[in-house]
Amino acid sequence: MKIDIIIPIYKPGKELFALLDRLGEQSVPIHKIILMNTGKKYFAERIQEEEFAQRYPKAEVHHLEKADFDHGGTRHQAIGYSEAEIFVMMTQDAMPVDRHLVERLAQNLTGKVAVAYARQLPDAYSSELEKASRQFNYPKTSRVKGLEDLETLGIKTFFCSNVCAAYKREIYDKTGGFVPHTIFNEDMLYAAKVVKAGYKIAYEASAQVIHSHNYTNLQQLHRNFDLGVSQAQHPEVFGMAASESEGLRLVKGTWNYLKEKKRLYRFPGFCVQCAFKYAGYLLGKHYESLPHSLVLKLTSNREYWSKKK
Repeated sequence: MKIDIIIPIYKPGKELFALLDRLGEQSVPIHKIILMNTGKKYFAERIQEEEFAQRYPKAEVHHLEKADFDHGGTRHQAIGYSEAEIFVMMTQDAMPVDRHLVERLAQNLTGKVAVAYARQLPDAYSSELEKASRQFNYPKTSRVKGLEDLETLGIKTFFCSNVCAAYKREIYDKTGGFVPHTIFNEDMLYAAKVVKAGYKIAYEASAQVIHSHNYTNLQQLHRNFDLGVSQAQHPEVFGMAASESEGLRLVKGTWNYLKEKKRLYRFPGFCVQCAFKYAGYLLGKHYESLPHSLVLKLTSNREYWSKKK
């Protein structure tokens, strides 16, 4: 069975080389690595293409302009370059923990399972708040989720992350794939689509990548603005379960984490962070009532709005 890897990249650096080296060491062979590069000039500034092609013969690079990048559309375009039965979506800053990452994800794609996503672990430079967030969203226990879990899991039923996730191509084609034009959340929107169609989402805790960010409060506001926009635009998904209850669970989980680590002095800073995140989220949910100039200041994806306009 062929397995391809798809990675959108932007201003690639040494982390991309490290990732490609790790992928070359995987316990199952990778058929092809499809790189969707935003901005050819940035790629040329950092990488000698001839040397790159010699070092990574399984990698193929497709260039696009920044104005043409789209979270759902660009990934869907990349899938068109693949003929594999399984494709794995990754980001350039996700680092496999070991050589069994792809194998463990792919093993889940049997029966009605449409997609399996990996556990994300914080790196050595992560703040305590980022570590708490990773522990909350990516626990130690694997599970398979379906529509029957909506009552107990709420919006978490549809949670999935393209930082590292494996997809069964047959189901992807059958269900129509990613939303072709979306500001954010293309992974959750697809997960919701397949769950509503009767398929399953697997979380594989033994498939692990190092991936974390120490975002500032303003960065959190911008990201959550885009999150709110996505939810406002897709009530068919996010109207099924409120996201606010998941936020309250995160607050409780972070309190317990900081208490266990004897870091409760960080909780006030976490509350400030939550205020920025919630403000961004609420503004995003009501983006249609905001002036376009303000939307452009709040978003982290200005190109999306130029295309939408």
